[in-house]
Amino acid sequence: MIKNSINVQPSEAELQEIEEPPSNLNHLIQETDSTHEFPSHGLKQPIINNKSYEFLKRFFPLSSTEDWNSWQWQIKNSITNVNQLEQFINLTADERSYFEHELTNNILPVRITPYYASLLDSNNPKQALRKSVIPIVEEFSLYKGEVSDPLSEAQHQPVKNIVHRYPDRVLFLATGFCSTYCRYCTRSHMVAKDKCHVGIKAWEEGLNYIRNNKAIRDVLISGGDPLTMPDSHIEYLLSELRKIEHVEFIRIGTKVPVVLPQRITRNLLSILKKYHPLFISIHFTHADEITPEVTEACTKLANAGIPLGSQTVLLKGVNDDAEVIKKLMHSLLKIRVRPYYLYQCDPIPGSRHFRTSVQKGLDIIFALRGHTSGYAIPHYVIDAPGGGGKIPILPDYIVKHENGQVVLRNYENRYFIYCDTE
Repeated sequence: MIKNSINVQPSEAELQEIEEPPSNLNHLIQETDSTHEFPSHGLKQPIINNKSYEFLKRFFPLSSTEDWNSWQWQIKNSITNVNQLEQFINLTADERSYFEHELTNNILPVRITPYYASLLDSNNPKQALRKSVIPIVEEFSLYKGEVSDPLSEAQHQPVKNIVHRYPDRVLFLATGFCSTYCRYCTRSHMVAKDKCHVGIKAWEEGLNYIRNNKAIRDVLISGGDPLTMPDSHIEYLLSELRKIEHVEFIRIGTKVPVVLPQRITRNLLSILKKYHPLFISIHFTHADEITPEVTEACTKLANAGIPLGSQTVLLKGVNDDAEVIKKLMHSLLKIRVRPYYLYQCDPIPGSRHFRTSVQKGLDIIFALRGHTSGYAIPHYVIDAPGGGGKIPILPDYIVKHENGQVVLRNYENRYFIYCDTE
C-alpha cells in the first residue's frame, strides 16, 4: 500500500481556495470503452480504466473511486520518493542509482500522479511512459551544449513571471508546480524550486506589463502547469487578461489532461468557456497516454469550444520512430487534438540520453509526408538555444532553384519541375 505522503507540494497560494470534490456523486467503475449517465443530470460520469482500477485497489485500498476521481486527491497522493516508487516498480540499477546520488536533492524532483503511475509497466524499464517520468542516473551526466536555461528565458524577462521573446506575444509563467514532472523538462531549472512568483498579488506586475505594451496580442499561460492552480486563480488570471483590449487571444500550455484528466471538471470548463478565444496546447508523448480518461477530458474541452493542439518532444527510445509518431498523431486527431509541434529535445543538463539527432527528426517528418493527411503532420522545430525562438526544420523538398525553375522532390523520392515566376 502506498502511504498518503508527499515531499513536494503545491504552495499554500496554489492550494488555497481549492474546492472540495462533490460528495454526492457515486462514481461507478466502468469498462474502458463505456460510460454511464446520472439519471438526474444526463451528464457522463468520470471513468476509470481497468488498469487504473486495479492499481487503486492494490495500492490505495483505503481510498474510494470517488477519491481517485478527485484531482485534489491525485495531487495530494502523488508518488514523490523512491520508497513509494519501489512498491509498484521493479527499479533497475540505473533508476535506483539516481536516488542514491549525492546531488539528487539539487535537481528536478520526482512527482507522478497515481493515475499516471497506474499506466507504468512495473517490469519494463524501456516502456515509453516509464522512461519519461522515472529518473535514471544519467541525469547527472553533463555534455557539451547542455545548460540549465537553454532558451535563455531569464534574459528575456522584463518583469517577474513574464518572458517576452517575440514582438507580439508573451509567456506568462503563472506557477512553478506540475502534477507530474517530465524528466526532460525545459524548465527543470525553475519548476518546483520557488522561482516562480505565484498568486494574484504576485501576478500584478506581469499584468501591468501586458496592459502597458499594446503590441502584445497573444498571451501564453504556462509554468509549471497552470491547470494545477485553483479555479479561482485560473479565473482571475483569464478575466484580467481578457479585460486588456489589445490581447486578442489567450493560450494555455498544459499536460494536465494527460497526467491528471480528473482536473477537467464541470466548474473548470464553465470558467474556460467564458474567455474565448482561448486555445489549449497539450503535451503528449506517446499514444499509450490516450486512455478513456484522457479521451473524455479532451472531448469535454473540445465541446467547450476550445481548439486543442498537441506539443510532443522527440525522445530517444520513447517516440523516435515514424510509426510511433504516426500512431500518436492519428490517435490525437481522433480525440479532436490537432498535432502542432514536434520539438527537438532541449539540451538541459543530463538530457543526452533523451536527445536524438536532428536527422532522426527529419527522417520522421519525411516518412509522414505523403503517407498520412496533412492534419496529422506536426511542425518539427528546434527552439534555438540562446533565445533564438522556434525554428522550423524541414526535409529537403527543394532540390534546385535556378533559371526560373524549381526542382522538387516528393515523398516517393520522385522529382518534378515547377516553373517559377519572376
